[in-house]
Amino acid sequence: MVTRTLLRTAVVPAAPAEVWEVIGAFGAFPDWHPHLLPSTIENGADPETPGAVRAFTYEGKVVLRERLLAKDPAAHMYRYSVEAPSFAVAGYEATLCVHPHEEGAEVRWEGTYEAASADAVAQVERLFGDGTYATGLAALRERFAR
Repeated sequence: MVTRTLLRTAVVPAAPAEVWEVIGAFGAFPDWHPHLLPSTIENGADPETPGAVRAFTYEGKVVLRERLLAKDPAAHMYRYSVEAPSFAVAGYEATLCVHPHEEGAEVRWEGTYEAASADAVAQVERLFGDGTYATGLAALRERFAR
């Protein structure tokens, strides 16, 4: 397996604190992202405490689980892992963070993972890079452009 990095960024015309207020809650991910499956925090855990797991469901079945690994509200950052994805990758960890930018805020969404094949890399790029990261960042740009 080879370690890979997936990165998408967006500049948003708002202060970093304003953007973080929208995206900073691990448990509220589907509230701001337009194309995600419904999710719940498992076992009644505090969604903002490392160790919390959000489970995405489709037709009543859990199809993806993500575990909060670290959260630093002062730095406008949280890091999470994807547990048991349905394709050939391992060790998937992602960081969502907001930094100051001369035009407002830069939102960085970066994932690292190990892939067993070029097909797995293509799946990650399509599902997470384009389907999740880019779609969510485009929604943020639109939300703050109003």
